[in-house]
Amino acid sequence: MVSLNDIRLLNESIDVSQSFHKTENLHFHLNRVTVLDAHTGRGSIEWQRHGYKIRTSFNQVMLPFERTGSWEFPPEYEQDKVLPFDISFVSDRVVRVRLSGKGPLGDAQAASPMIERLGETKWSAKEEEGTVVYESAHGSLTVERDPLRFVLRDRSGRVLTRTKQMADVAGLLNNEPRPTSFVRRSADLRRYMALSLELIPGEAIIGGGESFTRLNKRGQKLNLWMNDPKGVMNRDMYKPVPFLMSSNGYGMFVHTSAPVTLDIGHSYDGAQTVYVGDDMLDIFFFLGGPHEILGAYTQLTGRSPVPPLWSFGLWMSRITYNTQDEVLDVAQKLREHQIPCDVLHLDTGWFDVEWRCNYEFSPSRFPDPKAMLDRLKAQNFHLSLWQVPYFTPTNTLYQEAIDKGYVILDADGKLPTEDAIVDFSNPEAIEWFKGLITRLFDLGISAIKADFGEEAPLHGAYASGKTGRFEHNLYALRYTGAVYEASRRGDDHPVIWARSAWAGGQKYPVHWGGDPEATDGAFAASIRGGLSLGASGFSFWSHDNGGFVKRSPEELYLRWLACGMFSSHTRCHGQPPKEPWLFDEAFMDRFRAIVNMRYQLMPYIYAQAVVSAEKGLPMVRALCIDYPEDPLVWEIDDSYMFGDSMLVAPLFHSGHSARKVYLPEGAWIDYQTHKAYEGGKVHNIQAGAVPLIVLVKDGTLIPHIPLAQSTQEMDWEALEYVAYAADAKQAAGVVCLPNGRPELINYELSHGGQDKISVIRSQ
Repeated sequence: MVSLNDIRLLNESIDVSQSFHKTENLHFHLNRVTVLDAHTGRGSIEWQRHGYKIRTSFNQVMLPFERTGSWEFPPEYEQDKVLPFDISFVSDRVVRVRLSGKGPLGDAQAASPMIERLGETKWSAKEEEGTVVYESAHGSLTVERDPLRFVLRDRSGRVLTRTKQMADVAGLLNNEPRPTSFVRRSADLRRYMALSLELIPGEAIIGGGESFTRLNKRGQKLNLWMNDPKGVMNRDMYKPVPFLMSSNGYGMFVHTSAPVTLDIGHSYDGAQTVYVGDDMLDIFFFLGGPHEILGAYTQLTGRSPVPPLWSFGLWMSRITYNTQDEVLDVAQKLREHQIPCDVLHLDTGWFDVEWRCNYEFSPSRFPDPKAMLDRLKAQNFHLSLWQVPYFTPTNTLYQEAIDKGYVILDADGKLPTEDAIVDFSNPEAIEWFKGLITRLFDLGISAIKADFGEEAPLHGAYASGKTGRFEHNLYALRYTGAVYEASRRGDDHPVIWARSAWAGGQKYPVHWGGDPEATDGAFAASIRGGLSLGASGFSFWSHDNGGFVKRSPEELYLRWLACGMFSSHTRCHGQPPKEPWLFDEAFMDRFRAIVNMRYQLMPYIYAQAVVSAEKGLPMVRALCIDYPEDPLVWEIDDSYMFGDSMLVAPLFHSGHSARKVYLPEGAWIDYQTHKAYEGGKVHNIQAGAVPLIVLVKDGTLIPHIPLAQSTQEMDWEALEYVAYAADAKQAAGVVCLPNGRPELINYELSHGGQDKISVIRSQ
């Protein structure tokens, strides 16, 4: 009888750790350094052969490891393996360790799609009996030769983490923690790597991409294999990223595009194990707090450019607008009802047949797209268009893409799926694809939605010469990069609207959180996903206000919309109705007031966008990124910092207008009610007229701008500043004019109000 556990579905997540639990596979455990040149950081390691052996004890059957001899022919195959490794230093905060499970390591400076800038620096090297210690101003890496351990320390000498090996396995024959090792699979003789690192009591781990589970990944298992989770309430991810940060003062990037499984204290509480579906392990370690780690990681893998100002306005959409008249009617009603908005988005219905993307407006339903675009431009609207890089057999581009060799094939030279899927590892295919998009920009559109991208087939054969095992996770990076570059006009940074991503994808903003259910649970899960993605190096992120899958309940829509105003980008999208005038008058009034708040805050939003991009920080960030010394905030994923100075606590429960909020140290002033709260405590806070809670740091100067119906109509010479103060004697804030440089403004509160500056002094 076949169970569901025996069935493998196309593009199902891969759990690399399963190969390490099969009794037919051989295991080679990290043992000792055989050679190490301390000056160059290059050497070799002995890996000892082990296998599972059945053992019974007190009526229980176990499978502990046992040292095994070689039983291979011809007998020249060695019992244990001696393989190369090397250590190098990218900066005084970043150390790189590469371990081979099979052959030569290759050039450490070789180009990688995931790496933007790879510098090299020197750490001091000191050899002592049995160890080599590499040290910089921020910490050290010790190599203990026999048994081999890598020990990472901060500059005070405190141990941050260390590798686990066979000598550390518990004495009860349970094989935990999993030793650092590689497995040789009997099914295909491939070798997969496992790095086991110590977790200390109370240590929290965040990151891993846009994971919708709890922010602190301690106790969880993440399969980093990009797919479409069909919602936001499960463990699968649109945007897995092999990057983690620890509350203990270090970060880790697994430089690979192969499938990765992260067992973060899930199988054994005292260890996190990184399983990689490749025969090489390439790990970057980062030293410091979250700000320093994210800065160093994004310097390595690329930082998000600042998207254009108009992209920070409201995006209005549904699935889908179907005609030119409908689009123009929505634009007209937005202006008539005084709902500020900058972007209209056409989803899957602008072609002859819905979802059949051929990059051409339907002649019958969009008879004059140029006239439509000109009229929208006159009303200060930008137009965004949906597309997908998969061509169904009835698509007019299907055969052309196949004939020109621009699609993914399988090992037999045939299509591996029903559709023709663009192969973005082929430079010629990229140029052809970009041409399809470029002509739309020539027509006058402003943005492309890069939907999907998670389905590159595992069994595909790619133009790069690699299989889907390495190209699948890279697909989103290549795809969004092509869309981004096709969107570029001159030297200006464009904006795209992307769903899928891998490490380095933050270079191509903006990403949104996929297709959430229209429920309170999906609302909360969406925010958790955004916080986790931000902790993985992504500065700009959005989500579908009100949920996507079904019609949004009105009360949920308003709560979600209010939260969306305090995201880097904000879009109303999903099953109709989404337009506020299709609800009652009271709903539209509240909708308008919520959007007005964002547009008046645009100087703060834009300045924080510029600062976040320059530093590699997320605009929507977990509290622990700014307050890492507070152990409580590493567990908080239902509130967040919006930029440097605003703490946002959404209302996740239907019918609730108040909630408990933990505030970090210092005083905080409610943005709506102006009431002051003491930090370091939990407060039950009532929301204001806009249904969420926003608190401002004591001593913050926040720039505002007179209300306008689009960012293009804003008067940047009429900025107004509001100082929020409880105990502070002065206030400071950052302002940045469009395409300008951020400027820090300080104001002595004892001077009293001045022109364009008002002071809210809360007691």
